[in-house]
Amino acid sequence: MTIRTAGLAGIIAIALAGCSTGYGGGSDVQSVSSAPAPAVQLVTPLERDQSELQVLFWNDAQRSARFRDMESWFAGHEVPAALETRDLPAGAPLSAEIQADIKKLMADTNAAGVMVLQGGKVRFEEYGLGLGAEDRWTSFSVAKSFTSTLLGAALKDGKIASLDDPVTKYIPDLAGSAYDGVTVEQIATMTSGVAWNEDYTDPNSDVAAMNRYVVEYGADAIVAQMKTLKREAPPGEKWVYKTGETNLIGLLVENAVGMSLAEYSQTKIVEPAGFEGGLFWMVDPRGGNIGGCCLSITLSDYARMGQFALEGGGDVVPSGWFGEAGDSKVDFGDTGFGYGYQWWTYPGDNYGAQGIFGQAITIVPEEELVFAIISNWPTATSNAHRGRARAVVAKIAASD
Repeated sequence: MTIRTAGLAGIIAIALAGCSTGYGGGSDVQSVSSAPAPAVQLVTPLERDQSELQVLFWNDAQRSARFRDMESWFAGHEVPAALETRDLPAGAPLSAEIQADIKKLMADTNAAGVMVLQGGKVRFEEYGLGLGAEDRWTSFSVAKSFTSTLLGAALKDGKIASLDDPVTKYIPDLAGSAYDGVTVEQIATMTSGVAWNEDYTDPNSDVAAMNRYVVEYGADAIVAQMKTLKREAPPGEKWVYKTGETNLIGLLVENAVGMSLAEYSQTKIVEPAGFEGGLFWMVDPRGGNIGGCCLSITLSDYARMGQFALEGGGDVVPSGWFGEAGDSKVDFGDTGFGYGYQWWTYPGDNYGAQGIFGQAITIVPEEELVFAIISNWPTATSNAHRGRARAVVAKIAASD
């Protein structure tokens, strides 16, 4: 269906200061292998002045150095690499013309890496900005699609009964707020009807206030802020991009499964997808993970995540989950673009994950194609850069 939309340019997430406390949920995560996987560990960096942690205001050199090393700046959970890495064999190289197009895209948009998989094989792999194959890079809002996948896993595990359940069933402290009567599906599609301002140029916006709530409310920050919001439309009738609601999804999943997103991701994403470089996911003052932002993985693991989604997620999520999650629940007019369950949808039944400063996983199911790019754009958002990357993906999809 077509729903009124707002905030189409907002693809942003705030980087919060970490904490030194662990999440209170279970830690008995087991690998899909017969041997137990190493435990997820909380890591804490040296204490830094808050002025050094304002990610949106880092300069180009700071971003280039720190996006590959976020664990030195923020507290988070370290998830070990999979016990059995998924092999990504070499495939037929892309044409010289398309390789040149990708390299120009990388140079013009300050990309740190691009990997193209087709049929599960590597057709292109290139690095920039001094990044190597073993280095990780931060995701920003690409993490939202990971959180969506864990929502699907919690459904499969029976920890969440239905997407039609009220949000307050899993986050009781939201009772009496504008989230009364809002379903899990409606926050998954950002159609709660609750008002939210995701303008990062406005110091009074809701997203800019997130850090203030962390400072004032600590572990209660997410719920404390979301309880203050007002309703602007009936549930299900208006789409507004809200990082705060993805943080709610993360909290909801953690409450339902009794462990942090990072711990849950070990058996639901890292192991079954065969991640080679492990995963680092920032924590908030609860000791849980930030659902809307801030995990770090290698370029090849971005591609593995895309391949995992393309192949349906095995038995981790309900049958057909990624077909649903990557299908447009909200149409942005007649543009062919829309939004699913924390995945962006594109013309031609394609879908993907997007994060500020040029992070993306694009999936073209019909061509068994995954395009992963990690970047350090000079600005947080750029429709022009995003459009150029989509044009390259379209050219690859149309090639032999």
